[in-house]
Amino acid sequence: MEHPIHMPVFQGTEPLYLQLYQHLAREIQQGRPGAGKKLPSKRRLCAMLGVSMSTVEGAYSLLLAEGYVRSLPRSGYVAAQLHDVQPQSVPDLPPAPPPISQWRYDCSTSSVDTTVFPFSSWARINKDAVYQNPGLLQPGHPQGDEPLRVALAGLLAQYRGVRCSPEQIVVGAGADYLLSLLLQLFPQGSTVALEDPGYPTAWQAVERHGHHPVSVPVDRDGMDPQALERSNATLAYVTPSHQFPLGVTMPVERRSRLLHWAGQAPDRYLLEDDYDSEFRYVSRPIPALQGLDHGGRVIYLGTFSRSIAPAIRVAYLILPPQLLARYRRVFPQGACTVSRFEQETLRQFLVQGLYSRHLRRSGNLYRRKCLTLTRALESCGYLALSGQDAGLHFLLTAPHLTESDMVARAAESGLRVYPLSRYCHHVSPPPSTVVVGYAGLPTQELDTCAQLLCQALDPVTPAGESAPPNGLP
Repeated sequence: MEHPIHMPVFQGTEPLYLQLYQHLAREIQQGRPGAGKKLPSKRRLCAMLGVSMSTVEGAYSLLLAEGYVRSLPRSGYVAAQLHDVQPQSVPDLPPAPPPISQWRYDCSTSSVDTTVFPFSSWARINKDAVYQNPGLLQPGHPQGDEPLRVALAGLLAQYRGVRCSPEQIVVGAGADYLLSLLLQLFPQGSTVALEDPGYPTAWQAVERHGHHPVSVPVDRDGMDPQALERSNATLAYVTPSHQFPLGVTMPVERRSRLLHWAGQAPDRYLLEDDYDSEFRYVSRPIPALQGLDHGGRVIYLGTFSRSIAPAIRVAYLILPPQLLARYRRVFPQGACTVSRFEQETLRQFLVQGLYSRHLRRSGNLYRRKCLTLTRALESCGYLALSGQDAGLHFLLTAPHLTESDMVARAAESGLRVYPLSRYCHHVSPPPSTVVVGYAGLPTQELDTCAQLLCQALDPVTPAGESAPPNGLP
C-alpha cells in the first residue's frame, strides 16, 4: 500500500528531475511515507505531476543511488530506514578575529619586496612545464622529484658548502611542514633545545608533537654550549648563519663546540635552520654548519620563502643517512606536498642560472634598503641598531623608552614594529628593543618611514604626541 507524500511545487530554473529528487529526499528524511513504505510508481507519479517519464526516472535514479529508496522486484520503490538524529545544542561560533589593521608601514620580518620577483621568467618556465611535461600529472617521488633534488644538491654545494647526495633531500611545502615531519622521527617525549630568544613556531611545533622544549640562551656567538650540555636534549634547533631574531652569526669555534656536543651521544642531532643565509652585506655568506659535520649529526633545513617569495612553498630537509633510513620506515608511502609542476618550474629556474641572477639582484636591493633605513635612523642620535649586517631585519633600541612604549608610539604613527619579548620564552629580552623588518617596505618611502619612526621615538616628544599616523606633521 502506498502512503501519501506531499506533492512538490516546481519553481526556479533547476531541472525538474533535480527538483523532484530534492523534494522526495526531504519527504523521506521527514518520515513520509515511512521506512519500508512504497512510493508512487513511475507512471502514477508522471500522471500526478504532469511530467515526463524521463523526469521521474532521473529523480528515482538519484534517490536509489544515494540510498533514500530501495528497489524491490515487482514491488517498485520503498523508502529506506533513516534513523532520527536527536537535535543537540550547537555551541556558538567563536568570535571572528578582528580585521587586519591597515598599517601605513608594517615592519614585518616575513615580507619580501615583490617588485624584484622575476614574474616573466617564472611565468614562462611554469607555462613550459605545464605544456611540455604531461608526465608531471602522474604521482612523483615522495621526497620530491629527483631532478629537483639533484639541482638542489648542486646549488647547496656551490653556495652553502653543504655536502649531501640527492637521496638525502626531502622536499616539502614549507619549513614548518618539514619541521613537523622531522619531529615525528624522534621518540615521544624527547627533549629539544631551542634558542631563546628564537623562532616561536618551532617552540609550538615541539610541544604539539609531544616533545619537551628546553630554553637555551643565546649570547653574542649564538646558542650557549654550556647551557646546551646541561639541557639533556636529544635535538638542538639552531640558526647559526643569522640567528633569529638577534641577528648574530655563530663563529667556527662555537660551531665546533656544538658539533662536539652532538657527537658525544649516539642519537644527538643539530637541526640547522639556514634562515636568511643568502643575504650578507659586509662579508661573504658564511658556509653552513652542515659542511663542517663529518659524523652525520647535522640536519639541514632550507627554504626559498625569503630568497624568492613566501608564497613559493618549497622547502627542503637534508637528513643524515641514519635519519634518512628512519624517515623511510616512518613514512614509507605518500606524496610530496609540493606540486610537481612547481618543482619543475623551480628546477628550471635553478639550472638556467635565473636563481643566481635573481639572488644578486634582490641582494643588492636589500643592501640598499638596509643602508638607507639604518643611516636615517642612526642620524636621529638617540637610537641604537644591531644585527643589520645580514638578513632582512635588525634590532632597534631606544634606551629612554620601554619596549611597550616603543611599540605604542610607533603604532600611533602608523608603523608596526615587533617587540623583542614576543620571541623570548624564559630569558629576559634586552631592554627597550624592537625588531624591525624592512624587506617589504617600499623603497621610495624608506626615508619617510625612518622620519616617522624617529619622531615617534623622540625622547623630547611626550607619549601620545608622536606624528599622526596618516602623514608627516
